Amino acid sequence: MLKNRVNLTKSINLATRELSFNVGGLANQANGSVLARYGDTMVLVTATASEEPREGIDFFPLTVDYEERLYAAGKIPGGFIKREGKPTEKATLSSRLIDRPLRPLFPEGYRNDVHIVVTVLSVDQDNRPNVTAINGASAALALSDIPFYTPVGAVWIGRVDGELVVNPTIGQWENSDLDLIVAGTKDSVVMVEAGAKEVSEDVMLEAIELAHKEIKKIVTFIEEFVKEAGEKGLAKEKIKIAVESGIEEEARENIAGISVRILQETIESVLDRALKKKGREKATKDAKEKILEEVANKYPEIFDDNEDAEKEIKQIIEKKEKEIIRKLIVESEKRVDNRGPKEIRPIECTVGILPRAHGSGLFTRGETQVLTVGTLGALGEEQILDGLEIEESKQYLHHYNFPPYSVGETRPMRGPGRREIGHGALAEKALECVLPSEEEFPYTIRLVSEVLESNGSSSMASVCGSSLALMDAGVPIKAPVAGIAMGLVKEGEKVVILTDIQGLEDALGDMDFKVAGTGTGITALQMDIKADDITTDVLRSALAQAHEARMAILEKMNETIEEPREDLSPYAPRIFRILIDPDKIRDIIGPGGKTIKKIIDETNVKIDIEDDGRVFIASVDKEGADRAIEIIEGITEEVEVGKIYLGKVTRTTGFGAFVEVIPGVLGTAGKEGMVHISQLAHERVEKVEDIVKEGEEVLVKATGFDQMGRLRLSRKEALKDREDNKEGRGRKKHNPRTREKTKGTTHKKVGKD
Repeated sequence: MLKNRVNLTKSINLATRELSFNVGGLANQANGSVLARYGDTMVLVTATASEEPREGIDFFPLTVDYEERLYAAGKIPGGFIKREGKPTEKATLSSRLIDRPLRPLFPEGYRNDVHIVVTVLSVDQDNRPNVTAINGASAALALSDIPFYTPVGAVWIGRVDGELVVNPTIGQWENSDLDLIVAGTKDSVVMVEAGAKEVSEDVMLEAIELAHKEIKKIVTFIEEFVKEAGEKGLAKEKIKIAVESGIEEEARENIAGISVRILQETIESVLDRALKKKGREKATKDAKEKILEEVANKYPEIFDDNEDAEKEIKQIIEKKEKEIIRKLIVESEKRVDNRGPKEIRPIECTVGILPRAHGSGLFTRGETQVLTVGTLGALGEEQILDGLEIEESKQYLHHYNFPPYSVGETRPMRGPGRREIGHGALAEKALECVLPSEEEFPYTIRLVSEVLESNGSSSMASVCGSSLALMDAGVPIKAPVAGIAMGLVKEGEKVVILTDIQGLEDALGDMDFKVAGTGTGITALQMDIKADDITTDVLRSALAQAHEARMAILEKMNETIEEPREDLSPYAPRIFRILIDPDKIRDIIGPGGKTIKKIIDETNVKIDIEDDGRVFIASVDKEGADRAIEIIEGITEEVEVGKIYLGKVTRTTGFGAFVEVIPGVLGTAGKEGMVHISQLAHERVEKVEDIVKEGEEVLVKATGFDQMGRLRLSRKEALKDREDNKEGRGRKKHNPRTREKTKGTTHKKVGKD
């Protein structure tokens, strides 16, 4: 920090570690900036706003960028460029995580661009930078002149051996069955993000309550920090938003009355005719045009004198539409599609609809439809990660695509946006804990969810479709997983919880609550709350109602496919596992990788070798896999002392014969030893060629190694053993290339026929 700059550092003890904020030392030209530190994790958070509102928009233009710097973890970026490129998936998810609790806390109608930039400067793996960033962003906004209602705080909750832990260390997290991030204000929780290993609703609620207790401490700390910063001249006075109305109050009331009358008639007509999404949208659009026409006829001077009048009138109409629909739900517990609060739209499930895919599942719920396709690959096809986390790769991938036709729109199709990445990650989190271990099922698994239609909660439909696809692919999951989206409308003291919300209910409601799980417990949860007074009892009721819905969906899914198929698709690779001596890995690879390339070229398989000696062979063709196993075992096989081999004489000398007992494979040297002339026969041998000749096959016994490590063989001992067994009775012929008899090498088929 520069000595001539005024700055302030303040800290609080949080879960046995120190959380500290510094203001005034760095990035002072931003509207607000904070250097946040938790343990050895440090993030610089800046908040900047444009001086003027953006023209022609009807949304709040907030952007959050989470900038990972690999130097923070002592790493140099991979690849040729050697600098950070586009955000990683984790960085994109962290940006969304910061955005979600902050966005509802800006004033309604605020249209200035706000840009929050989080730069990760140092990472201590025991302390998550994204959680620290939420707290830092909250403090930066609270210090700035950007209008922002109240600070938020965030914590991470784990559960180790049945005990809840606030901000667990990496060691605790590895043994945790809960991964929960909660953000909130002093009064209520505003955001929840969780992955879990089938924990109960009661445990989840207890964890959220514990998190909120810690959040209150953080918010109080931020308020005290801002107050002290203000005394030093480091906090800025908030900008006042002046809302100027271009329409007089009496006219506004009349316009609102016209809107209510026409919209009320339209909604009643929609209910009577049981219109679907497109029909409802057209009816509402026609009603809004009718309102504008009637207002224009009644108040022509408004349109003549005020070019922004139409925009303001549309805002009045939308506000009244929201009020009418919310009133309909709260007072009559009726929804725009005539369902009751707990009613789930009709569900259809289908599997195996793509003949060449390894697994496929089509899940349709009302007007939301998702096709998930599963692909199985070799372990070598795992995704390599180049980020700040300890995890360097992952073998389970879930990708989510949301094309414009799914909502009847046209727009350019480019790469996945933040929404697609976020929904894919949520579905991935929901299914992760039911997948088999690598030991049990050593495949890379990729699921792709294609949203074909969308009218509410396509992310939870992806969870259901993915569960169907995994079982259709024969992946031995522990249990099927289903997901449901819940909503909530609160007017005064009356609260109505909605099961299986549509897009309109999501937009007009007070809570978006997605929960996924098995019949045993929750595996993923995502919640965003817009109302500021949602109680624990309401959350408990919502969780209970979501559990009831999840059970109903699982029952419907089980009618289509109850458990994973016994057989993999004929187009899916079969994976065999061989365990070899790690010292033999170099023999399989060969100089410059020549040997392993030859094996792959000859057998058309994929081979992955682990440092501990595990070799995975993946092939659609079983014969190719068998041949690859045979070659690898031939290369790695060692001669077993006391074993009889049918070998081939490679050359003779005056003192004995050299015999190859294990042939070379793909140009590699075989294993050979020498039969001394005294070991060729029971009787005295004058000349080696009297007994064996070059190129002949001869039965020999491995008797040991000399001081130089050279193999000693005996034909005489082999003959004696044969005689003792009365012409071979009870003895099987030994074939050095029969893998069941190979010492020190085991193989196991992991895939299913």
